[in-house]
Amino acid sequence: MITTDELTDMLRRNLVVLEQQAKGLTHEESAMQLPFRGNCFNWIAGHLIVHRDKMLKAMNAVPLWDEAKTARYDRESPPITSLEDALPFESLMADLRQSQGMLAAALAAQTDDMLDAMQPDGRRTLRGRLLFLAWHETYHVGQTELLRQLTGVNDKVI
Repeated sequence: MITTDELTDMLRRNLVVLEQQAKGLTHEESAMQLPFRGNCFNWIAGHLIVHRDKMLKAMNAVPLWDEAKTARYDRESPPITSLEDALPFESLMADLRQSQGMLAAALAAQTDDMLDAMQPDGRRTLRGRLLFLAWHETYHVGQTELLRQLTGVNDKVI
């Protein structure tokens, strides 16, 4: 059974890797698209904030973003095809850093009873939902290695 400390550490490690992959990239580079179906680094960073907000909401905490920002980066939103359509990359990274503290505080406030309570959809417990969302984040963090290389840096950061 995963603990809140383990979840917090998993999310912290994801952020560390994400920051390493983002290091030195410009806003323009963050919006570079793959030559096949996929999303750019900018979209993935925003998408992770959306899902960190879903974690916060599941724990009855206040999310970081409003509905307009969320809609742009939520699941099934269209790819970012212009710089004007993307939030500034540095602000996305700053929001991810801010979300880490918010998640750590919300997780620390959870009891085992709260974590083991069934979610309104009846499919899983809060603990299970948070674990799935952490897995989802890890999946996308892994994609950023390729997106960093797309910019031409040709390096290895982890």
